Amino acid sequence: MASSPWAAAAEAVSGPVQKKTSNAKATVARAGAARTLPPAAAAEDIQVYGGGSTRQMATVTSRELRAAAPGTSAMKILARLPSVNFMSADPFGAYEWSTRITVRGFSQDQLGFTLDDIPLGNMEYDSERGLNVNRSIISENIRSTTVSQGAGSVEMPSSTNLGGTIQFYSSDPRDVAGGTIQQTFGSNSTFRTYARADSGKLNSTGTKFFIAYAHSTLNKWKGAGENRYDQFNAKLVQPFGDYTTWSTYFDWSNRKEVDYQDLSMNYIDTLGQRWDNYYPDYAAAYRAAQGIYTHGEDKTNDALDAAYYAGSGLRQDFVGSTTLDTHVGPGMTWRTTAYAIADNGFSTWVTPYNASPNGAPLSMQGRDEGGQRFGIVSNFNWRYKNNNFHTGVWFENNHYIQNRRLYQEPLLGEGQPLSPYHWQNTQDAFLDEWGYVFNTNTFQYHLDDTYHILPNLQLNAGFKSLLVTTRSGILFNNPAFTGQDTLPSGGLTASAAFLPQVGINWKVTRNDELFFDVSKNMSSYAFSGWNQGSPFGVTDPTAFRQQQKNLRPQTAWVFEAGYRMHRKWFDGLLTAYRANFANRLLTIAQGSIINSYATVQNVGGVTMNGLEASGTIHFPQHISWYNSFSWNRATYDNNYSTATGLVNVRGKQEPNVPILMWKSQITYNYKGFSADIDENYEGHRYVDYMNTVAAPHYFITNLGARYDFGKFGFVQNLALQFNVYNLLNQKWIAVVGEEGNPVQGDYQSFMPGAPRQFFGTVSANF
Repeated sequence: MASSPWAAAAEAVSGPVQKKTSNAKATVARAGAARTLPPAAAAEDIQVYGGGSTRQMATVTSRELRAAAPGTSAMKILARLPSVNFMSADPFGAYEWSTRITVRGFSQDQLGFTLDDIPLGNMEYDSERGLNVNRSIISENIRSTTVSQGAGSVEMPSSTNLGGTIQFYSSDPRDVAGGTIQQTFGSNSTFRTYARADSGKLNSTGTKFFIAYAHSTLNKWKGAGENRYDQFNAKLVQPFGDYTTWSTYFDWSNRKEVDYQDLSMNYIDTLGQRWDNYYPDYAAAYRAAQGIYTHGEDKTNDALDAAYYAGSGLRQDFVGSTTLDTHVGPGMTWRTTAYAIADNGFSTWVTPYNASPNGAPLSMQGRDEGGQRFGIVSNFNWRYKNNNFHTGVWFENNHYIQNRRLYQEPLLGEGQPLSPYHWQNTQDAFLDEWGYVFNTNTFQYHLDDTYHILPNLQLNAGFKSLLVTTRSGILFNNPAFTGQDTLPSGGLTASAAFLPQVGINWKVTRNDELFFDVSKNMSSYAFSGWNQGSPFGVTDPTAFRQQQKNLRPQTAWVFEAGYRMHRKWFDGLLTAYRANFANRLLTIAQGSIINSYATVQNVGGVTMNGLEASGTIHFPQHISWYNSFSWNRATYDNNYSTATGLVNVRGKQEPNVPILMWKSQITYNYKGFSADIDENYEGHRYVDYMNTVAAPHYFITNLGARYDFGKFGFVQNLALQFNVYNLLNQKWIAVVGEEGNPVQGDYQSFMPGAPRQFFGTVSANF
């Protein structure tokens, strides 16, 4: 419901200031390239704009999150920004297997994410190199989210961002004791409870903390199964005098998700968008594994893979951090964060490709994962005359284990099938397929300076050095399954001593500014187990040794230039950008999704060009209208060779990413009432590298309304909220590429989006 949170209007100044717009406040970003330090604490409905920065940036505050249905992922809200494409099969963006985000054509594994100063890696489904923000913090406890669409600052602690960065900031405990209770009901038996208690300042030193808990259950919108989420957050803040603050944060998350079935376009056309797995009909899955099809599966081009009995993802995660922020001298600040993250996961599929020892034609394939990451991020800032110097380091150790086993399913009528909600004891497996252990050390150093050449002209220049070394080891190998007596293991290092960034911001007039930025980034190597689509997953030891000699990490040069304007009635932005990739590594998906294998191929260069235009009109009488248009063309520069011949991919559009996007939102605010309606258009998205199969374009409309009744006795704010997702009940393909991308043709890597959904919420502050 917030007005124009993406406008690009601000003063180019050296410190935070506030200015009023027609119906919102604007907090101006610090001059120069924005830092990874969180924005100054302020009222939660303050809008933060990207003005004054040498890069295109935008910040969405907690007010925008509150306008969405409670439990909605913070990443889903970002889909309203220019060039941001968020994909999810469920209305909340909470079902993690289906969630994908791209920014200006950069895929999720090419972006960088942080929570406060905690690196979240690339936030992919498996936690090899990070952790999803949905598991790191309850969405209601997010104060703001800042997106740098082109490239993050050199200070950003990330080893994956070839392109943009997304930074989430947690809210602080409130100064006054109180609490919040929130209850949501809705479609698919959605039931979500959120509760938070704030201590307020406990003593003269300002000690304060909050604790918060969220519990959610909701049925899938098609098929059967209930997804269950529990999460706990706590944060303590302790000031020491006027110049030092210590804070500590804790998160616990427990998630149990039953999967939607991945579909191909052939399955969608033949069986319909509501086709899903057989669960809980074990008999139908059992007979399908025997070649007896009762739902029309035999009319498709692959009846055996049309559906499985069930699949699920079980995750339990812990996040902890402690931060010391202090002034160490005139104009000098030092901020250091130490963090620890522990992840445990169990992913299941019931496969018809491997029979159980008892003769049942099905077995459960279970993949275990577990990891511990420990790290420290330390940054020093010195403001001296016309300069603003920044330097700092980041170190992280990541220990990660991944393995896969098979578990016995019962004969039909002779017992209950294995539950997709339960972690299986590894001792009960009848076949151990493979197991890996990875250890990764990351070190990053950065140095940059923002120099104010003139009061209205500033130059930002700096660099970072990045070194990432990963070593793999084999825990166990079953030659009967992998076909190899020994699986390859060893180390790969991605390093770059000098990754530069230079940017300029020129404030032409009080309300008009130009900016330009160029940067180079490198991404470290992905790692995962046997045949899982990483350089470490190759099956041949000789091929792995060849990769150790010849493989080079992906790099990208990113250029962007833009114009921001601000008027009393209008905020506008125009940006053009270009990216040149080198050593682009493609993961080629092959085989059926449950018996799949993937190869990694260096295809050389990729060229990306794009354009963004956005603006917000501030009408009288409490109305604003936001629109953005974005165009992106990302094509491969070279053909590449495989063992089967030449792949003519040159000039083809990158899969999974739409060429055209349009976003629109009309917002109305009057006293305690607010409402908005937003429209999202996305053009077609290819699933294959040869651009022969695509998900069609779509329009999706959402509606939200909220009324705050104000104070009733000890209740400070009693509010009712109503949200409608997919208002026009469109049939559409939400997700493309969740199972990877083939060279050419159809693939089981699509997920339809949810139909119209209704959600109602009552909340109260105390």
